[in-house]
Amino acid sequence: MTKACIKTVFLLFLACLLFPHLSYGKESQNANQPKNRKALYLKTAAVTDIPWFVLAAADQYERNIRNMRSDLPDTDSLIGIHIDQIKWTGFLNPNRKDIDPFTISLFGGLGRDGNGDGKANPNDPEDMLFAYAAHLSEHGPGIENIKIALWDYYNRGKTVEMIAEMANVYKTFKKVDLSGHSFPVPLKYNYTFHSTWGARRGWGGLRIHEGTDIFADYGTPVKATAYGIVEMIGWNKFGGWRLGIRDPQNIYHYYAHLTRYEKGLKKGSAVQPGQVIGYVGSSGYGPKGTQGKFPPHLHYGMYKDNGKTEFSFDPYPYLRAWESQDRNKKK
Repeated sequence: MTKACIKTVFLLFLACLLFPHLSYGKESQNANQPKNRKALYLKTAAVTDIPWFVLAAADQYERNIRNMRSDLPDTDSLIGIHIDQIKWTGFLNPNRKDIDPFTISLFGGLGRDGNGDGKANPNDPEDMLFAYAAHLSEHGPGIENIKIALWDYYNRGKTVEMIAEMANVYKTFKKVDLSGHSFPVPLKYNYTFHSTWGARRGWGGLRIHEGTDIFADYGTPVKATAYGIVEMIGWNKFGGWRLGIRDPQNIYHYYAHLTRYEKGLKKGSAVQPGQVIGYVGSSGYGPKGTQGKFPPHLHYGMYKDNGKTEFSFDPYPYLRAWESQDRNKKK
């Protein structure tokens, strides 16, 4: 085995350890989970008037951050949403294990009985989702009131933005399983790439390179690597014509130095893996319209939001995995 192969295997192994939410096959451990989740979203939506796709987006958001953070409990439950004991039972409730809907309500707790068994059990997915949705519905109907409710619950604008964006994605594609991926360049085109994350960059001030450069000819199509929504599009003096796509795993995919965008693409557009979103160029490192200061290539970056902050991580092992995946599809 060559040194390059050994490095790739090591990076893939490390990526699975650091980011288990991206480990291939994890969501397929129970093939019925997406189907069962959607059924529960639809049931809860019918009795709370909170759209199923909003519940799906909020649930996936919380599942993501619970997988990332040590200060939140792990979950193997059908539902990722978590309401802590104090909020569930009520701040002044002396019984932190209270599951009686009446006394919980008396102490202002959020706990609810979602399946009619007479218990408000935080370990019951139906009760948990119903309690969450019922709390959101208290602010009134309509997406704007839901956003206000989300702000009141999370106290973080970025979280509200991401849940609203992902609700659009679930609404567009009408399914819960949005786990597919694609390599960002069609395999039939000429391209090369190596691990360049963390390398030094000097233009505009010393900084690290937060991505992988995929060198390809001018005009080579650039594809979305995941389901998601266009969160940002336009000119940047560093990235030139660039765009950012947020996926259901709270990951922000950054595409830079494009020569142009695919026609019709705009902020708020929902995309799917393999969809053409732009074309390779050499834009950036100057005022709007600057081209040709470096060879044509796609700068591809990945950033993870954990509910508190957003940080860059190395996309190289994922690119290698998606490249291999696309190649195997052609066999």
